[in-house]
Amino acid sequence: MKTYQKNPEALSRLTPEQFRVTQRDGTERPFANDYWDNKEPGLYVDVVSGEPLFASFDKFESGTGWPSFTKPIDAANIIENVDSTHGMTRTEVRSKHGNSHLGHLFPDGPRDQGGLRYCMNSASLRFVHRDKLEHEGYGDYKRLFSKQDAQHDCNV
Repeated sequence: MKTYQKNPEALSRLTPEQFRVTQRDGTERPFANDYWDNKEPGLYVDVVSGEPLFASFDKFESGTGWPSFTKPIDAANIIENVDSTHGMTRTEVRSKHGNSHLGHLFPDGPRDQGGLRYCMNSASLRFVHRDKLEHEGYGDYKRLFSKQDAQHDCNV
């Protein structure tokens, strides 16, 4: 099984915006980020550690301008902390192995899918297209997309 950790080389390649968001707990602007409207099939991984965080089939249009997901692909890769900044209490979401600030968790997601909204910053994520999973070292996750493709074919 592959292990993930904060990668100094990946840290050195971060853009100033990625560094501000992941390392300084920042938030990017809504509707002005890479993945808020991405509809391609694939995995979203931590930009610092590479650990798999979310899958495209758990992504939904929340209307907020940030990529939103109903659940993580592996809850073991997510840490939830209390965030009391900005005069409110929220649940901050961080990657376990990269310790990157990812975004926040809210209880206003689709009710039929658990009611959660993982509202993430694109700057914290790197998207790996389903067709490149094997090449990028995420071949074990291809089976999840095969199941989704089979379900889609049955629903067409």
